[in-house]
Amino acid sequence: MRGMPSHPSLPDSHRLPRLDEPRDMPLREQVAEHLRHAFIVGDIAPGVVLSAPTLAEEFGISATPVREAMLDLATEGHVRALRYKGYRVLEFSPETRAQHVELRGFIEIPLMLRVAAHGMPDEQLAAARRLAADSLQAAVDGDLIEFIRLDTSLHLGLLKAAGNDVAVRHVRSLRSLARLTGLRALAEQGELEKTAREHLDIVDAIADRDPGRMNTVMAAHLGHVTGVWA
Repeated sequence: MRGMPSHPSLPDSHRLPRLDEPRDMPLREQVAEHLRHAFIVGDIAPGVVLSAPTLAEEFGISATPVREAMLDLATEGHVRALRYKGYRVLEFSPETRAQHVELRGFIEIPLMLRVAAHGMPDEQLAAARRLAADSLQAAVDGDLIEFIRLDTSLHLGLLKAAGNDVAVRHVRSLRSLARLTGLRALAEQGELEKTAREHLDIVDAIADRDPGRMNTVMAAHLGHVTGVWA
């Protein structure tokens, strides 16, 4: 199709490590995770057509787990298969993005208030604080892929502490569909650090068992997704 973006190499491929060394996570899941994060931060833009063989070469693995990962991403709504061409990265309208974030607010904020009210065991709280601190360091370093990974691990881990695994699955799906195209500009301007510091505020609200503070911080934190981030 004329005007259709061709099969590019992965942008910032040094941020997407080669996957030809043994790891605990299956290759299919590793590929899908790396691509989700690249979609979120805008390293791979909507409209780009991805080729499984090209991606396999970038990742240093065979094409089979890449094709499997692309099927997973298509099921999740990230890409659409094009006959004999590859997979086109999909965009979402501003209205759809706003609906995603609104739904996240309905799910996340009440559960986070519950976590703040009940508190967490010291070991879990310490682990959450380490993730929050690491996410701040990633923001300072401008490592967007690592920031998104840590951000996701922190938020889903805290939601899991609320005891609602169904909510965790739904929020994981909603978060993966985000398109935070303003994230790189925030990092370049040094503003991403302010957002990352809210992770520490979230952990402090839990440590202090302060649902009121949690409500304020979470509302602002989700507001960044619909505002500056998007």
